[in-house]
Amino acid sequence: MGGHRLEMRAAGDDKPRHLLVTLLGDYWWDRPEYLPSAALVGLASEFGVTPAAARVALSRLRRRGLLASSKTGRRTYYGLTQRARLVLAEGRERIMAFGTRSEPWDGRWTVAAFSVPEERRALRHALRTRLRWLGFAPLYDGMWVSPHDAVGQALEVLRDLEVERATVVVATVPAGSPLAHTPVTAWDLEHIRKLYEGFVEEYEPLLERVRQGGVGASEALITRTALMDTWRNFPNLDPELPDQLLPPDWPRRRARGIFAEVYNGLGPLAEVRVKQVVSWHAPELTGFVRHHTTGG
Repeated sequence: MGGHRLEMRAAGDDKPRHLLVTLLGDYWWDRPEYLPSAALVGLASEFGVTPAAARVALSRLRRRGLLASSKTGRRTYYGLTQRARLVLAEGRERIMAFGTRSEPWDGRWTVAAFSVPEERRALRHALRTRLRWLGFAPLYDGMWVSPHDAVGQALEVLRDLEVERATVVVATVPAGSPLAHTPVTAWDLEHIRKLYEGFVEEYEPLLERVRQGGVGASEALITRTALMDTWRNFPNLDPELPDQLLPPDWPRRRARGIFAEVYNGLGPLAEVRVKQVVSWHAPELTGFVRHHTTGG
């Protein structure tokens, strides 16, 4: 199914790095053993990444502290660092659980207000990135909101980044408020709806083939990785906004059902393909390759 050739969302030279981390996170994230670089290069080639680009990506991931390396003779081996395993575990927990929140909303918003000088652009970028990961969105430039109880998490981020001029409060919107900019306007609901609908349109037709076993191992690996690359971005766009704030027929649950069935259904076949590639370079390690599911 050529339509699912992976186009990683990272830009330019980041694509091979992003791909390698995704593959390690899906099939190797909890393993202490190192894989030969040739096996990782071979896996990247399944997605059209050239050997040269894959090797450059491996070197850059090592310099960034996400991969560790060792040499045996002329062969180089790479493995995830403890830091990388922790980051992947945290991200995996959130991504796999996304779309399953069901507790009722109490109508309260967490509001993080801050002031960071324009010249401190790196700090502004880091703060915004981490707040968005927590489920916040900007109602105004220096006022970010979340529909969930995220006070402790927001305070931790502000302290960690040493943002001095900031406060975090819990607030409610008065009933019948005439103001146009209620907190939910921090999210572009129409844009998010279109992304969910695009996801459903792309992957729902695949369900029957998955159920009938009509997907080959190589296609399963490519499609499953593309699926994860798309799904992992939704928590940054939609912090599982409560139903009370959403238009009718919000497509999140439908998209979640499709993601879970396709991701889980393609897991065994994708694992077979990863094992095949690894076996060409390190047959003794193939038994450690393991796919994960939305349940663990």
